Amino acid sequence: MSIDWDRRHCARKGHITYAPDEPGLRGKLTAATAVGPVWRCLRCGDFVLGEPHGRGPADRAPLVPRGRALRDLLILRFLAVERVLRGLLIVLAAWAVWKFSNSQDAVHQLFENDLTVFRPVADHFHYDLDHSPVVDTIRKTFDYKKSTLQVAAGGLLAYALIEIVEGFGLWWAKRWAEYLTVVATAAFLPIEIYELTEKVGWFKIATLALNVLAVLYILLGKRLFGLRGGHAAFEAERRGASLLEVEHAAGAGEPAADGGEQPKQPLPVRHRSPADTV
Repeated sequence: MSIDWDRRHCARKGHITYAPDEPGLRGKLTAATAVGPVWRCLRCGDFVLGEPHGRGPADRAPLVPRGRALRDLLILRFLAVERVLRGLLIVLAAWAVWKFSNSQDAVHQLFENDLTVFRPVADHFHYDLDHSPVVDTIRKTFDYKKSTLQVAAGGLLAYALIEIVEGFGLWWAKRWAEYLTVVATAAFLPIEIYELTEKVGWFKIATLALNVLAVLYILLGKRLFGLRGGHAAFEAERRGASLLEVEHAAGAGEPAADGGEQPKQPLPVRHRSPADTV
């Protein structure tokens, strides 16, 4: 049983109705009932009792994501949340590195004192703290110069800001954010692959897989860099899913007053982000 995402979304967010000025198109979106006029929801297509939420020319109607466009938007927002959360974690890491660079000697002394406290416990379980890989890695960080740590903190902060900007842009389905996500994510893929060759971990594998899927999905699904017809094909596909466009196209073949057929002209829908009305 497939999920009707359009009706599911309307159940949570509410319906969106619109009364176009064009009489023929308006007649397809409304009906008279015993309890009052009803209008078709631009997302799920159901008739809704009451006055429309907006009125005006068809090209001024809100561009409501529906069908595949709505599912694509939900996926983008999942990626957006993941990017923002990752960015916030990296900000915390940058702050920790910065604080460590300013109190490196004190932290080093505290670490060695704590190590002395835990040494009897480690000896009891026959664990050699002096040759522990974890302890060796931590001790190496105390040898880094303060300037090196501060540069690392600055780099982490810059990376975190990129992730957060990506997240907010993807949430609002901005095309520049899709380009930024593809370029930035693809740039770090070689580093993630190299880290896997050094040490394999499930978290690293999951992160790499998610980033690869995100790049392929956005690159191909959003037709970036001219792929699959580029931006023009993407806009045509998105407009084709619009309920106003569907109704307009359905009425395009109706007989005209002179006995011929009405010309099949697409609605002059303005270019807007599909997240303008969700």
